[in-house]
Amino acid sequence: MQLNLYFSPGTCSLVPLIALEEIGAPFETSLVKFAIGEHKSADYLQVNPKGKVPTLLVDGRPLTENIAIASFLVRSFPEAQLLPIGSSAWSEAESFVDLAWCASTVHPIVTRIVLPQLFCDLPAGIERVWNLAVEAMRANFELIDRRLESQAWVLGDWSLVDAYLFWIWGQAAVGGFDGSGYHHYANHAERMGARPSVQRALQREAQAHAWLEERGFGMKLPPPPAASR
Repeated sequence: MQLNLYFSPGTCSLVPLIALEEIGAPFETSLVKFAIGEHKSADYLQVNPKGKVPTLLVDGRPLTENIAIASFLVRSFPEAQLLPIGSSAWSEAESFVDLAWCASTVHPIVTRIVLPQLFCDLPAGIERVWNLAVEAMRANFELIDRRLESQAWVLGDWSLVDAYLFWIWGQAAVGGFDGSGYHHYANHAERMGARPSVQRALQREAQAHAWLEERGFGMKLPPPPAASR
């Protein structure tokens, strides 16, 4: 099986990147240069008409969306134990509940924290978007923090949910969200950072980021509203 992940550092493509590192099977990566609009280029839109990452090419066939990619990898590499899949349809569906929650609820909130300007074109409205997103995120961080109070990983054993939560934690910090009161979640991020698969994934991102910066393709995010107060 030939696997090629289209990714960009800082994006949610870190989730399948960690998954592929956990699996340990050979895979390639293709860097998408957002700063020059490569995600909207004709060539890339032929791969993923949504103009987003991640995209996983499986023997040349594109698979998009983190949940779909996760489902494929979980079934294709059961020995990696990316999710605690059981023997029944119910247990299999149940294993995706938290992953779907990350993708459909928490992910859109963190996007509004990091990039509020994408959701309003008025200066005063940008700060309002950010404030509302921060308020919404607090409830989710409190839930995550409680889930991690008595266990190292959110499902008990390590899973792809932890990879998604790790990306969310990092992006929330980039956007100026104050995570100092969520000690269990912070400890979770430290444990994730010590995991070999995560270190390898972050190293790939760091190399990609350095390559982009050297060529003037680095993304320049505006400071979060909190930083301007």
